[in-house]
Amino acid sequence: MQFHGGMIATIRALTGASPRRYFGDTSDPARAQVRDLKQEALRVFRSRVVNPKWIDIITRHGYKGALELAATVDYLFGYDATADIVDDWMYEEVTRAYVADDAMRVFFERSNPWALKDVTARLLEAVERGLWSAPSEEALRTLQSAYLAADAALEGRSEVATA
Repeated sequence: MQFHGGMIATIRALTGASPRRYFGDTSDPARAQVRDLKQEALRVFRSRVVNPKWIDIITRHGYKGALELAATVDYLFGYDATADIVDDWMYEEVTRAYVADDAMRVFFERSNPWALKDVTARLLEAVERGLWSAPSEEALRTLQSAYLAADAALEGRSEVATA
């Protein structure tokens, strides 16, 4: 993201036009493929980011799994900020899958409440920066509520730890 997205953002800033964006997939060297970056983002989004099977597997890793989910949101946000590849519906789906889902909230609260705070903060930042241009009222309320709850829970932990 830093190099690829940064190059796309630099070209856009210098020329005023968005360059073509490609992704080289060499996961199978015998069948390397080049895809449009937006198409690759959609493929990864469906196969991993909001895929219930992947989410189930990643949550088995506890603290580290929650950290991976937060990093996934960071990557999604970063690529959108630099390469403009995330649609509003994708942010809605991440909110639904990671924050609005009761089982996921329990997972984050139990395993890594810092990751939940980071996820909600990043999604709210996407709204503030206009990357997520039209969040639903429900998603916005969910994110604000989850952020405040995570912040309060973490403050409570700090007070107990220092008392």
